[in-house]
Amino acid sequence: MIAAIKPAGSNTRGLLAYLFGPGRHDEHTDPHIVASFAMLGMPDPGRDEDATLTQLARHLDEPVQLRNSEFGKKVTDHVWHCPVRAAPEDRRLSDAEWAEIAQRIVEAAGIAPAGDDLGCRWIAVRHADDHIHILATTVREDGRRPRLHDSGVRVGEACRQIEKHYGLRQLKTGDRTAGRRPTQAEMHKAERLGWEQTSRDWLQDRIRAAIPHAGSTEELLAYLEADGIAVKPRRGPSGDLLGYAVGRPGDLNSDGEQIFHPGGKIAPDLTLPKLKGRLETTAPEEHPTARRDQTATPWHRATDALDTLHADMADDTHVQARITALGELIEATTQKAPAHLQAELRAASLAFARAQRSQIRAENQAAHTLRIAARDIAHGATGPDASALATLVAALVWATVLAAHWHEAKGHAHQAEAAFQALQHLQAAADQALTPVLDGLATRQPSGQARRTLVHDVRTAIPNHADRILTDPAWPALATVLADAEAGGHKPHQLLKGAAAQRELTTARQPARVLIIRIQHISRNPAPNSRAAAARRRSTLTGPQASGHGERVALFVRPASVSAEDVRRRQL
Repeated sequence: MIAAIKPAGSNTRGLLAYLFGPGRHDEHTDPHIVASFAMLGMPDPGRDEDATLTQLARHLDEPVQLRNSEFGKKVTDHVWHCPVRAAPEDRRLSDAEWAEIAQRIVEAAGIAPAGDDLGCRWIAVRHADDHIHILATTVREDGRRPRLHDSGVRVGEACRQIEKHYGLRQLKTGDRTAGRRPTQAEMHKAERLGWEQTSRDWLQDRIRAAIPHAGSTEELLAYLEADGIAVKPRRGPSGDLLGYAVGRPGDLNSDGEQIFHPGGKIAPDLTLPKLKGRLETTAPEEHPTARRDQTATPWHRATDALDTLHADMADDTHVQARITALGELIEATTQKAPAHLQAELRAASLAFARAQRSQIRAENQAAHTLRIAARDIAHGATGPDASALATLVAALVWATVLAAHWHEAKGHAHQAEAAFQALQHLQAAADQALTPVLDGLATRQPSGQARRTLVHDVRTAIPNHADRILTDPAWPALATVLADAEAGGHKPHQLLKGAAAQRELTTARQPARVLIIRIQHISRNPAPNSRAAAARRRSTLTGPQASGHGERVALFVRPASVSAEDVRRRQL
């Protein structure tokens, strides 16, 4: 059940005309009052031929008119309007049931608190099977205004209780992180202009698409402006950016002027302070032995960066920041992916937007590595090769699984649901991306003797999952990957153990495919020559700077033959 409190109005008679009228888009059938603040003597234009809308409006407005006559400042925002709608699959509720529901909602909102005889005047009008409209005038019988702060939260909680009481579809409790629903006026305008989305939804998608490209809020606004979006920054006397609003081309008011929407009215996480926190973090100090592998492509670096999601899972502020940045990486991947993956990745990005924010404050500094990876992909001039893309999309699947489970553990129902929705689309994209890669690998699997040796490696390295791996349709492709890695100097047994340790295989749908993705990523660089590395270390430590400060510097020098992956493993 959804109760959507509308912005305060000033025309009681006008709203009544709509409620008792024929309807503008949906037909109104048998409009009548099912509940009110005082049913006795209440004029009901839907049941009484002699009752008029004007008479009913005056009856509801009496406390307002009395207050306005006694005080110099008139009340003009006194019309409270709240449609209450059941789910399409819910049973048909009777008038008596709707009357009780309306009573519980006005009590929760503070319009007419339980046991308070001096509350506001209100009515509940039913003109369809599945919903009612509650209209109230927000001046109490004692002339005071009701306390309606946070009324939406209280009404939402009341709806959850009503759903349980009447056996209706149970929705999730809100947490104040959801975006605003489009108004009827916005939806009708979009329909009239032939737009698939309302202006605010359209602008939200454009802002989210621009975030991976920007390193600051100023860059973000410049990017939006270059994309044809109307931008209205708000600056202080010093020129500092204090706020912003954006407008959709062609979205004009009745005077032909551009309509602008502040970022916070588009989505809660698109306010200027939230965007500054995400975009303008500084790079954390880097350990001398942890320099980025400059030979890796942005796609490989992004896959490496996703490993940071596993770190610090006990620190909620860090996890929230990385989940937010994960959404940016999904968006950047979507923009640069081949056309045949665009639909699924786009759907995943849109779904994951709800999972990016929660009530937990994000320590954005912790997500710097992920955010840089997203920016590198967004700024890349070329797309990925098939193998690198398949590896990244598969890594995004696993990262989204982690995000969904974290939200579940924290009780973030809406965010967990959004993450699982995104996961379905990412899994479909991963299947599409991996199919040609696996087919190509399977066509050049190693010889029979080599395969028998690799089977032995699997059984000794991962005995608990060996049977599932060897019967997986992707086993021939895995055998090829292991043979290629061995030709590059790696040991298949060690690669299998390392890949299995990076992700548990019990829940994997296709364990061989999971291992392929991990092993291809790990073994993309030739294995280091341990003897040469040891000789270089001895040479470094016994050289002319082998004492004092020079020795400490030399210890941080990474031999050229040691891969970035080896360094990362040692640090872990």
